[in-house]
Amino acid sequence: MRIAVLGAGAWGTAISIGLAARHDITLWARDAAQCAAMRDSRTNPRYLPGFSLPATVRLESEIATAVSDCDVVLLATTTGGLRHTLQSLRRASCAAPAVWLCKGFERDSAKLPHEVCAEELDHAVPCGVLSGPSFAVEVARGLPTALTLATSDSGLAQRVVDELHGPRLRVYSSDDVVGVEVAGAVKNVMAIATGICDGLALGFNARAALMTRGLAEMTRLGVRMGGRIETFMGLAGIGDLILTCTGDLSRNRRVGLALSRGVRLDAVLSELGHVAEGVYTAREVTRIAREFAVDMPITQAVYGVLFDGVPPAIAVNALLEREPKPETS
Repeated sequence: MRIAVLGAGAWGTAISIGLAARHDITLWARDAAQCAAMRDSRTNPRYLPGFSLPATVRLESEIATAVSDCDVVLLATTTGGLRHTLQSLRRASCAAPAVWLCKGFERDSAKLPHEVCAEELDHAVPCGVLSGPSFAVEVARGLPTALTLATSDSGLAQRVVDELHGPRLRVYSSDDVVGVEVAGAVKNVMAIATGICDGLALGFNARAALMTRGLAEMTRLGVRMGGRIETFMGLAGIGDLILTCTGDLSRNRRVGLALSRGVRLDAVLSELGHVAEGVYTAREVTRIAREFAVDMPITQAVYGVLFDGVPPAIAVNALLEREPKPETS
């Protein structure tokens, strides 16, 4: 299969490396200078240091060239860069199926990626989302990874699953696009909360409780928005939540750890050097929760720390002082 990967960040580079042995890969980098440097060195030192790009991975900075004659497009941009990339894809007159890998709500509009795609692409173009527990570094190393492809197009699901599924990358199918997207977005907020919890040395009991109640929040919002409860019990839900909340490679968890030490948010993000989707997602999810009348106290607490200057310890105490209620509520 001829695959165009749009976005030469950590995830785009990693999945290009992971798929190169079985597919014809073209990796598009928006920055022409970065693309030229990667072409010369066969590495991506800024976003995925320590890995070599296989000789079979072509690098392009012109999107029309990158998607020419491709069978599928993998959109590996951030959520914030998705709309602009889709607009460029449309100008390139590309009719290949599009699968996005980003996790979050669009900043300011609070739209999910499938809503952005519906606005920017021809409705005849088959689309879907690929999500699940997947650190880029481990995919690049060829370590076992399992993902979920969600799409309403059964033909696209069958074709992409058949082509991407392999001994080291297992791909399962779903038709719950909303559920998979909401799970992928909100778990990043929960990872910030867990980082704060661990940074304050509140213990493993507290971490387990936080993750469990975080899953309840994710599920409440996702079901209210049209997703299915079983999706949140799968790879895109609890699977990705466990990875992002406990893995030291998680950017969002690292944000929470730094905030617990009293580091200012702008300094945290500057030091991180990568996008932490949970920061902006917290703002949008708080707004959406209010709109749908969904109780999301952990999300609200994270929002308070990020944007209202609430000290992390105070936010935690406020959560602990909430009135008891039935667990299923």
